[in-house]
Formats: sequence, structure tokens, C-alpha cells
Amino acid sequence: MSKNLESIRHSASHVLAQAVLERYPQAKLAIGPAIDTGFYYDFDLGGKTFTEADLDWLEKKMREIIKQNQKMEQSEMTAEEAIKFFKTKKQPYKVELAMEFKKQGEKKVGLNKMIDHSGKEKFIDLCAGGHINLTKEIGAIKLLKIAGAYWRGDEKNKMLQRIYGTAFTSEKELNDYLEQLKQAEERDHRKLGQELDLFTFSDLVGGGLPMFTPRGTIIRNEIENYLTELQIPRGYQKVWIPHLAKKELYQVSGHWDKFGDDIFHVASKGEEIFVLKPMNCPHHTQIYASRQRSYRELPIRYFEVTAMYRDEKAGQLHGLSRVRSITIDDAHCFCRYDQIEQEVNLIYDIIAEFYRTFKMELIPRLSLSDPKNPDKYIGERRVWAKAEDQLRRILKKRVKHFEEIEGEAAFYGPKIDFEAKDSIGRKWQLATIQLDFNMPNRFQLEYIDEKGERVQPVMIHQAVAGSFERFLSILIENYAGAFPLWLAPVQVQIIPVSKDFFQAAAELTSELENSGIRVWLDDLNETVGYKIRKGEKQKVPYMLVIGEKEAKSKNLNVRIRGQKEVATVNRKKFIEQVAKEIKEKK
Repeated sequence: MSKNLESIRHSASHVLAQAVLERYPQAKLAIGPAIDTGFYYDFDLGGKTFTEADLDWLEKKMREIIKQNQKMEQSEMTAEEAIKFFKTKKQPYKVELAMEFKKQGEKKVGLNKMIDHSGKEKFIDLCAGGHINLTKEIGAIKLLKIAGAYWRGDEKNKMLQRIYGTAFTSEKELNDYLEQLKQAEERDHRKLGQELDLFTFSDLVGGGLPMFTPRGTIIRNEIENYLTELQIPRGYQKVWIPHLAKKELYQVSGHWDKFGDDIFHVASKGEEIFVLKPMNCPHHTQIYASRQRSYRELPIRYFEVTAMYRDEKAGQLHGLSRVRSITIDDAHCFCRYDQIEQEVNLIYDIIAEFYRTFKMELIPRLSLSDPKNPDKYIGERRVWAKAEDQLRRILKKRVKHFEEIEGEAAFYGPKIDFEAKDSIGRKWQLATIQLDFNMPNRFQLEYIDEKGERVQPVMIHQAVAGSFERFLSILIENYAGAFPLWLAPVQVQIIPVSKDFFQAAAELTSELENSGIRVWLDDLNETVGYKIRKGEKQKVPYMLVIGEKEAKSKNLNVRIRGQKEVATVNRKKFIEQVAKEIKEKK
């Protein structure tokens, strides 16, 4: 998001707050930031509830305010003055924020004043800035939905009402985005996952713990097999780790202090405290540390597909996109410092090839530490500077342009993050390459160099697909459930016209299966038309209707997904063609 668009959206949230106060003068205002998809503002209406009619009214009022071309003026007050001011305005949430600023030692706090053409102050909000100058600079707005949100994201606090909206510089950009939202709703993976029988949830199992049906498991297995195909020939070795670990493992790694609230604790008969692993990298360090290593062995590359667990809040769970059990393709390379560039480039090649197969455009960016908040990270500053510079040099050789983003690094090291663009233009952060000088130090990992001296290796973390659950949710929506042939749970559906042709259909089924093709022999006592509609609903790539003509002929009548015409194809050539398409991941 550009700075200008961020300013437009942030300003639009203030326009919304002004509109809400005109409709509900007693409303209490919380916060209203710009976000990637637009903006939101949280309100306390004191028992009243926003309705769809409110959204319509507020949107019209916002357009009126924008046309008034109110001036947005940035000013300051002392924290004490702000506390007194917002007390008189009966805005307790703003008072709380101002008191916090005072407690933190802030001498001044920012204000946004909205002033009409006559010079009258129409609205004042506590805000550090990042606004446009005049409301007419807000090109186009749309209020989208109402949701609940706890004050400051803490479920112990009061539940507020959140209004989401979006803003763009032009009506065309807004309309394009609204069309994208419509497409996304039609492609919702939760709806399609149920229709296609891919995964399910159970209240008895628990929220955020998906279970995959045979069809969904086929897709997961195909993705895992492909990742294995890409990595084993490049020198990665598969490993296996348990799903439990003692808490000490994560105390040493640093995860305990950073993510302690998100870790599941496991009861034990003994005195030792165990947890469900929230990360896999500490386990991999212990495989490396299991024996003495020589510089001749490096690089050592471990790879596995395994589950880890995060105690997400119930309100944050969302289909497969946000779950508590996360299956991840996790790989770690232990190498010498002079091998960093070759190893990062090797991983980059794997990631590029993987996403090219899905025809998803990759956008790399460099995620750096936040120099203003060094306490968020482990390790010395000089080590961080060294790692960040190394990744920067590698990216400059591979791409012409990339964005550098402060504050997005992992707590143990900088990283190259990859955004992938899907078929309707949405961007998803998926793959990552993370450089880590800190964890080898914390675990005292070492190898013997050519001089016989003990040296600390560099650790490179990588994930290609990342969370399988999240990646599958993206794939479902990217393809609208119509998976490419190699991923489709059923690749060919065979439909015998009647019982008289069950034998011929069964023989064809065996022939296809022997060629490695997944076949659904639909031999239920139903009409051909109904079976075809079932196949279309399941988005099967190929359908073969077997009647008297087909049973006796060397040719097949092939219904191809998305095409009205039925193609006549030689039986042997069809099988060879389908097998070739699967192998080449067409």
C-alpha cells in the first residue's frame, strides 16, 4: 500500500467517525487505522447496535463530508491537556490512550482537526498523523460490513462494534476491488471445501482443528510429493520429529519468551513440563547437534512436512486460513558463512519453480528488523546488520526492484518474504527464506573447520508452501475448486449408461488406474444426466460416458471440464495424454 493510499484510508476513518457522531452524538470512539484492505473504526454505542440502514446513512454522510472539502489539520497537545479535553468530550477510550501516552513519558500527543470552509472545527480526534490535506482528496469510499471487536484486542475488555470500509483514489479502483470481493465470496474456500468434500470440522474435536477427507488428503499428498520432488534432488534429507518437547527447548530458542501465550501445555505424570511444538526449527537444531560435524559435511539440509500447534483465540479462527494445527513444509540448512549465497539462491530457485507450476506471480521483499524497537529481537545489532546486508545483496542480483520493510523480520533474523498473486489479483504472503545467526549461537551449534577449530554454522530457515491449511485455502479460491488435473482428487469420472456396460466401464477403470490416473467409476443406479451433473459439481476434469458404442470402439467420447462440445479421442491416446498432463503438472 502506497503512503498516499494509506493517508487516504486513514483520513476516511476519521470521516466515518465524524459521520457516526452526527448520527449518534453519544457514541464513544475507540481507534480507526488504515489496513491493507481499507480502514475500520471501533465504536461503543452504549447498548445500541449498528444496522445495515446505518451503513447506508453513514456512507451518504461520508460523501457529503468529502464534498464539503474539509481541511485536515495536524496539531498537538500535551498529554495532560488531551486527557482533560477528551474527558470534557466524554470520550473514555481516547482518555485511556492519552493517559497511556503520559505514562510512557510522551510530552506531546497528536491531534487531527477537521475544519469546514467557514473555519469551524467539525471534528477532533487523537491521532499521530498521516492524513491528506483536504477531504476531496479521498477519491471513492465504500462501507463494507459491521463486526464485533474487543477493545484493544483483549477478550477481557468490552466488545465494541467495528465498521469496516475501503477507500481508493478513483471510482474505477473501487469498483475493481468490489468485483474482486464478489469473486472472493463466490470462491470462499469454506463453502467450496464443503461442496467438494475436502475437509471438515467437528465441535467434539475442537475449533481450528480441521480434518481432511480422502479427497482433501489427495491434494495435500500431491503438494507434499511435489515439494519432495523439488528438494530431495537438491540435497535435502527428510527427517522426522515428535510433536512434543520439553519447555526448556523453547526457552533456549527464545520462543518461550516471545510466544509463551500461544503455546499448548501438555500434562505429564512426571515433573517435567511438555508442550505441543509451536515451531520445528529447535528440534532440527538438536538433530544437527547429535554428533560432531565437519566443514566437509556442510551444507546439511533437513526437510519434512510436519504439524505444529498454536493456541489461537477462538475469535481469530477462520476456516483453513487460521487454524490451531498447522501443517508446514519446514526445511533448515546448516552451512558455512561462505555458503550463504549459494544456499539462499538454491532455495529461491525451489520457491520460484513451485509457484510457477501454479501460475502464481511471485513478489519478493526484504523483511528487516525495526531499529527503533531492538528489544523485539534476539542477537547483537552487528550480527543483524551483517545478515540483512547479505540478503539485500542476493536480492539485488536476482530482481530489479524489491521493497524493504522494517519491523517484519523474524525475532531471530531477517528474511526474504514472497507474496504470490492469485487469479483474481489478491496477494498472499506465503514462502519465506530466513537467515539466522542467533539460534546456532543460543544452541551452541558448531562444526570443525579446515584448521581444526570449532566454528558456529549459519542456519537458514525456509518454507515453500508454508502452512498447508492456508495454502490449500488459497488454492481452492484461486482455482474456484476446479483444480488442475494433477491436483484434482478425481481426474476421470467413468459413467456407464446402464448395468449392461458395468463390465466395460470396470475394465477401462483398471486400465486408467494402472497408468496412475485417479478414477471414479460411478456405477450407482442413477440417470446419466444426473451423474454428469454430479461430475460437473465436483469439477472433474474429464468424464467418459460408456455405452454400447464406446464399449465396442477404440475411441472414447470425452467431456472436458469447461467445454460444451464432446471430443472423440482414441482410447490409447487419451490415456497417454492424461498421464502426460499429470506428470508434467499441466
